[in-house]
Amino acid sequence: MTTPLWSAEEVLRAVHGRCVHEQTWTAQGVSIDTRTLQPGDLFVALRGPTHDSHAFVDQAFARGAVAALVDKAAPRVPADAPLVGVEDTLSALGDLARVARTRSHAKVLAVTGSVGKTSTKEQLRVMLESQGGVHASVGGLNNHWGVPLSLARLPEDTPYAVLEVGMNHPGEITPLTKLVRPHLALITTVEAVHLEYFPSLEAIADAKAEIFQGVETGGTAVLNRDNPLYARLAAAAKAAGIKTILSFGRDGKATARLLDLKVDAPGIFTARAVVDGVNVTYRLAAPHPGQVLNALGALLAVQAVGADLAVCALALEAWRPAPGRGTRHTVRLGTGTSFTLLDESYNASPVAVRAALAALGAAPVGPGGRRVAVLGDMRELGPEGPALHQSLAAAVEESNLDQVHVCGPLMAGLHAALPVARRGVLASNSADLAPVVAAQMGPGDVVMVKGSASMKMGLVVAALRALEVPAAAGSERAAG
Repeated sequence: MTTPLWSAEEVLRAVHGRCVHEQTWTAQGVSIDTRTLQPGDLFVALRGPTHDSHAFVDQAFARGAVAALVDKAAPRVPADAPLVGVEDTLSALGDLARVARTRSHAKVLAVTGSVGKTSTKEQLRVMLESQGGVHASVGGLNNHWGVPLSLARLPEDTPYAVLEVGMNHPGEITPLTKLVRPHLALITTVEAVHLEYFPSLEAIADAKAEIFQGVETGGTAVLNRDNPLYARLAAAAKAAGIKTILSFGRDGKATARLLDLKVDAPGIFTARAVVDGVNVTYRLAAPHPGQVLNALGALLAVQAVGADLAVCALALEAWRPAPGRGTRHTVRLGTGTSFTLLDESYNASPVAVRAALAALGAAPVGPGGRRVAVLGDMRELGPEGPALHQSLAAAVEESNLDQVHVCGPLMAGLHAALPVARRGVLASNSADLAPVVAAQMGPGDVVMVKGSASMKMGLVVAALRALEVPAAAGSERAAG
């Protein structure tokens, strides 16, 4: 029988809650969303900028919630429902997180960085699962409610935990890392992301370095030695009292150094490295070499927390990019033909778009095929936004792409900067762009789709995948 995550008594004590009648329930999980709630979950009714989850408490119980944390009356809920009243539900979620962290004996790893956080977190999860079990953040739950939710879900007896920590503004990581209290903090890289809220790259580095403020005494920092801001991050780690600072990259001084990288097949890499004096070979399905380097940082991290490096390196081969983060699809068009779709639609930044364009440029095409990029605006870049979009024209040229379709007012700058021969369609939004791009796909093409989350580039991906001809239908078409 599965050990309950929380008992009613533990929750009431953790959140200083109040209830009308005695409660004896146990919860197997914690949820803040009725759409993903599982039977046996404790539901926490949070108030967001557009929705108040108190309006959905009745739905939570209908879906199998054992109890709900509330800070005001919930409509359509029976008087005898197992409600736990608190002053503020977000604060109560934080209280659950603190208790969960305190009672846990897990080695806790925290991951942040301008790009690659979620992929690196998932690489760590796959590797540490081979070491007796791991608890990890789901998806990109890395903000002021995602981090406490992930901690509140931490089982007491799990040997490892991996938490993703993100930010858009200065000062956001500090309270989160002090909640997580990691034994190891890994920063993937510092790049021009969220420039709208920062005056410089150095300011972004300082905000990422806030993660060191919560590292436990005797803890470790793992940093990207190839990043130009490595020295600044290392100095911040030292100032925070961290004595063990490890690094990864191609740099000759890196603790974990990439020695050789080979492409076995499209999207499949074999890397040879030395990790703190130990020779390691690992294989990775990744859209571009940047994720291979992040995986090297992850290997260094698991070794630093006492995991078996050789076993973890083998386990890493099972990792796959999450949807929208470089997943590769072969879309059959019938009559034995197809095109390749590289789905990078989850989000975008200048460095990530350049990496995706380079990967597209290196991708093999079929007979008569083209390399086509479909790009949406990169958001939160501030005054530098227009120039950063226009500067992508050089990356398009370097990658020797055949055509670039774009949408959004910022990408209009890239459209104008491209040679006429490479210009595709310019649309105001992804909904208008999607059917036009889909109509132009042909056999042998390779198409990459990328843009900030708010641009909804998934609409383009959906339109392209909708061109798929089922195998049976394709066979019939070929026979006819």
